[in-house]
Amino acid sequence: MYKFKNMIEHITLPADLDAAIGAEKKDFAVKAGRAQPRQKSLSLIRFGVIWIAFIGIFAFAFFGPIFQGKEVHFEANGVPTVASPDNLDPLIFPAIFIIVFVLIGIGMLSKGLYSYLQKGGYFVGTPIRLVHYQNGNIRSIDWEQFSGEIEFNGNASKGNISLQMRTGRMVSRKDDTDRYVPDFIYILEIPDVFEVEQICRRRIKENDPSPSTKVDNIA
Repeated sequence: MYKFKNMIEHITLPADLDAAIGAEKKDFAVKAGRAQPRQKSLSLIRFGVIWIAFIGIFAFAFFGPIFQGKEVHFEANGVPTVASPDNLDPLIFPAIFIIVFVLIGIGMLSKGLYSYLQKGGYFVGTPIRLVHYQNGNIRSIDWEQFSGEIEFNGNASKGNISLQMRTGRMVSRKDDTDRYVPDFIYILEIPDVFEVEQICRRRIKENDPSPSTKVDNIA
């Protein structure tokens, strides 16, 4: 018989989350400090900045002569074209093209900044499922949907948990081969990370749909 300390007594859950769980026993309830791993958010931010910088350099090189009162020579559909401060019409399509790519970069940068600042919401574990509440939305994930691969780090006061799921997607690589990338649920910057990890691991084993050795229930 496995006993874990009470990790829900200091957590006040939103009313709709509490109603969704109902009479189910709560193994744990935690409020996550972040929604995405910091490194994932920073990677997206860096990529967005590099993208915008690259397009900016290209735009400056292309349109720079116009601001200096000079002509710009380029090909449009294979036809030599000349634009000048007195004839800007040929630049309309290139300008639209560049603006679209700048907006893509701004979108990536904004998404990265948003994910960096986004809070993780509430996570509640019960004997049969993991419930995630964020911005008024509730997601219920049965423990059997997790593969059992868990990564965690931190210390006694705060840490992170990454739960690998059985679902995922195929991603193409540069060598024309496909790689399977599993989905993950991140429970980040939470207290009592070691106890929560033990509960998650045991519940996943208990609800494993494949034949497995029976484990003791959590008290």
